Amino acid sequence: MGLHEAPLLFDFEVVSSEDLTYMPMSVRFNLDRFGLRISLAQWQVLPHADRVLLARFPVDDDTAIEPNFDHALFEMMRTHANVEPDWFTPEAEPAWRNTAAVPDGLARHCSLADLPTPSVQRWAQLDPFKRYVLTKLSRKPEASHDFVPAMREFGLAP
Repeated sequence: MGLHEAPLLFDFEVVSSEDLTYMPMSVRFNLDRFGLRISLAQWQVLPHADRVLLARFPVDDDTAIEPNFDHALFEMMRTHANVEPDWFTPEAEPAWRNTAAVPDGLARHCSLADLPTPSVQRWAQLDPFKRYVLTKLSRKPEASHDFVPAMREFGLAP
C-alpha cells in the first residue's frame, strides 16, 4: 500500500489542520499504532513538506503493510529538531478495535452532546480508522469541539 496523493484529512479537520499546523488524525493514528509520541511544538518544527508527507501515509492497522512511517518520522525529527520521538507501548486491545461494544468514553461524549449513542451494530460497521477517530476524540472528560462534526461526517448524528 503506497502513500495517498494528498494529506488524509476529514472534512471536520480542514479548518484546524488544512495547513498542517496541527496534527491531523491520520498522523495521530500512525503515531499511536507505532507507539511514538511527539509534541505539537516538535510537529510544528518540521518543514511543511515533511508534515504533508507524514499525513499521506496509509491508516491501516497492520504496521507490516506500511512500516516506513516510523523511519520517516525518526529521520525528520533528527534532521530538523535534533531529537527522537518518545516511545510507548501501544495498547494491545484498544477500545476502537472492539466491535462488540461501544466505548464508554464515546457514550459519555454522546450524552454531553445530546446525541444518541450509536448501536453496537452501527459501531461495528464503521471503518476501523473512523472508530479510532471517535475514540480518540472522546478520550478526555471534557467535550471535544471536533466530536459532533466527526459524528455528523461519519453518519452517526443528524
